Amino acid sequence: MPPSPALPIGPIILAVVALVLVLRLRAMRRTRRLRVETLWIAPAAVLAACVAMVAERAPRGAAGWAMLAAALAVGALAGWWRGKAMRIAVDPATHALNQQASPAALLFVVLLIVARQGLRYEAARLGLDMAAATGLLAAFAAGLVAATRAEMFVRARALLADARAQSAAGSVTGPTSSR
Repeated sequence: MPPSPALPIGPIILAVVALVLVLRLRAMRRTRRLRVETLWIAPAAVLAACVAMVAERAPRGAAGWAMLAAALAVGALAGWWRGKAMRIAVDPATHALNQQASPAALLFVVLLIVARQGLRYEAARLGLDMAAATGLLAAFAAGLVAATRAEMFVRARALLADARAQSAAGSVTGPTSSR
């Protein structure tokens, strides 16, 4: 039996990723309800996954733990920036919070995924332990998600307090928003 021709997997994957990005960018135009009381759920889930990954293969020595802490800190810095890129608006009449994701924030996440894939394929050539690299990426993700949600929480509460103060003062003018 002759061998079947190989499918061009690379272009197929790129086409699927491009399609998902186009659909996601279209969906980002719409605002979604922001529930401040549930902002803790995603960081808790990512942190639990990070702890499980790190517990499975703990870093070796102080240098490994320092690298893990640095990945968490860099992720937190990137997450704070990503949270700032999210648009949050308060309806002055109902005090409902709405959010709109930033295309820059989506691009940042896509770049992280591409970097992770590149690291996955180049880890052996660079002499990196893939389990250790996965732990670092998990710590980065935990910092990213936690700081994104923390920044959104702080800003949403401030916007809501401002809208309530304006409402109490009787000066309802228009939606209050922040970027």
